[in-house]
Amino acid sequence: MTLEPPASQRPEIDALLTFLTAAPAERPRLAPRVADAVGADTLERIVQATLTRTGRSVAVTDSPDGLLVTGEEGQVRAWVRAAPDGGLAGLYLEGARHTPPRGRRLRVPYGLLMILVAVANVVALWTAPDRTAWCTDLTVLAVCGVLVEGLGAPAQQPRLPRRTVEAGTVVATLASASRLPELSTGHGTLGLSVAVVVLVALLGAVALGRTRTWRAPLSQPLRFPLEGVWYVVQGGARPLNHHARVPEQRGAVDLVGLGRYGSRTRGGHELTAFAAYGRAVRAPCDGRVVSAEGAIEDQEAGPGARGRYQPPYGNHVFIDTGREIVKLAHLRAGSLTVSRGDTVRAGQLVGETGNSGNTTEPHLHLHAERDGVGLDLRFTDVPGRLYRGRVIRTFP
Repeated sequence: MTLEPPASQRPEIDALLTFLTAAPAERPRLAPRVADAVGADTLERIVQATLTRTGRSVAVTDSPDGLLVTGEEGQVRAWVRAAPDGGLAGLYLEGARHTPPRGRRLRVPYGLLMILVAVANVVALWTAPDRTAWCTDLTVLAVCGVLVEGLGAPAQQPRLPRRTVEAGTVVATLASASRLPELSTGHGTLGLSVAVVVLVALLGAVALGRTRTWRAPLSQPLRFPLEGVWYVVQGGARPLNHHARVPEQRGAVDLVGLGRYGSRTRGGHELTAFAAYGRAVRAPCDGRVVSAEGAIEDQEAGPGARGRYQPPYGNHVFIDTGREIVKLAHLRAGSLTVSRGDTVRAGQLVGETGNSGNTTEPHLHLHAERDGVGLDLRFTDVPGRLYRGRVIRTFP
């Protein structure tokens, strides 16, 4: 049985199939805005690379992952916007073959994982057979603490239960020290030595990730574009920031909003359940808007949500200061207040946080680049560096 695509996707499917099966000389006419943006030669190279990955005989179908260009050699995901005349007003083709996900990955809730780790370590301390084993278990607990607090994202959990778990762990750990006078010294320090080495290495990695700079400064500090309480889920250098492996995004930060009780979401699949969704985003600098997109649909979010393939930045505003490009991404569909070519001033409203593009939950992506190289972010109203785990509070 063949499932019919949603009616809203039919024009996009027809337009993309017509474009891909047309003669090369016809493609710029079928996608004039795309050809003007990237150049007819570049557009044709992208199409030929796609057809090499899929095979020349292609079909276009809809799927939970987005539009799929399928041929005898494989599949490639695509995003398109159909023009009123049946051509393409927008096109984005994935640069690799698509492999559909196999089943649903088991995900243990982060809060539950914190509790299980804390309980396991406390039990180990209270059952340690000698002082050496107790010291080893204490060091392992410290390692887990660094993993959670330094490399993890604990502040995304509700404040009260998180603080309760942390306080309970500290109290139980200190109480377990009362057993030390009655324990023997113990023998064999290999386990303790290994745990200490791991702890020192992790502390060094966290310190480096929080303090390393790229020695590529902005021409002048930015104004922080958000108001309220925000949490840095990606920021700093490796291993605290997955953007660091991409040259132009190496200084990027991802910011999620925290609600009244310190959590990022009230639960559920509704975008409005996320504290970050629909919050005002203001220009972080003076400059000219060189790219603006505001009509890409927001992705689903929440446990088990499966995003469709879209241009990575989704809805966005890129501002040219004359010395660098400052990029704001994943904005809410329909929220942009500026267009390409507009001149903006720092503090001016440009849109709202959303969940469009390559994203799993509502947040704001921010980075600055010069000649394709990411720059170190600095702000006039937020001192210091933005690294994973930092909570930022800014109010008008």
